[in-house]
Amino acid sequence: MDLVKWLERIMTGFGAEWVMWLMIGLSVVSVAIILERAYFFFTLRDDLNRLSRDLKAALDQSIDAAKVRMQASPSAEAAVVLAGLSIADRGPASVEEAMQGAAALQRLKLEKRLIFLATLGNNAPFIGLFGTVIGVVGAFKALDVSAKTTIAEAASQPIAPPSVMASIAEALVATAIGIFIAIPAVAANNYFQRATRSKLGNTEALTRVLLAHLKRKPVAAAAAELDAEPDGGGDEPEPPAGRKGTRDRSRGKAS
Repeated sequence: MDLVKWLERIMTGFGAEWVMWLMIGLSVVSVAIILERAYFFFTLRDDLNRLSRDLKAALDQSIDAAKVRMQASPSAEAAVVLAGLSIADRGPASVEEAMQGAAALQRLKLEKRLIFLATLGNNAPFIGLFGTVIGVVGAFKALDVSAKTTIAEAASQPIAPPSVMASIAEALVATAIGIFIAIPAVAANNYFQRATRSKLGNTEALTRVLLAHLKRKPVAAAAAELDAEPDGGGDEPEPPAGRKGTRDRSRGKAS
């Protein structure tokens, strides 16, 4: 069996219509993911400048006050800081590790399903091109069939048989659909990736605020202990009782 002829019969038998239906299905999934991600990022909105100021003010009061403020924020940045506040009593090193782990989890949540948009944006034109190739193969097959007609039959037919024109139109439509699907998928993926990087950058800024506060506490405590020590005033320390008596006896002999 001639493999080329066999593949040609399969391709022309099914046509490019199934490729277009596949791309339409992928586009529906793409739109659903875009809407879901847009709603997800919308729910995480918060005023980060105000949140940073409130965090600094709350930390000056107590760790519990900072926890209450972070729990009131829906942002991913607040969730990361809250993970550090929950173990603030264990020291800055433990807090930093906890916040790094929480930031990694938030990254996974923010980038969820974006791989589908990236893959679709990169490959949708190729899927459309595959449909185009099928349409072109169908067009050449139709031309081959029309070339076998007699001269009398060819005179009564149009210059290009309708089957050839239909195959060419099918090929062009497949390419157009592939490009039409790829453009919004790529644009949405780029937007969400940029929003993810922005949120992770804001998270880093807030975690530094908390770490600076926790590292400042031991320094402040040490300074308070130094201030609490009594000042000697430059007086000479009194010698021990035994030595004082020896000195007094030596003075009496000298007199």
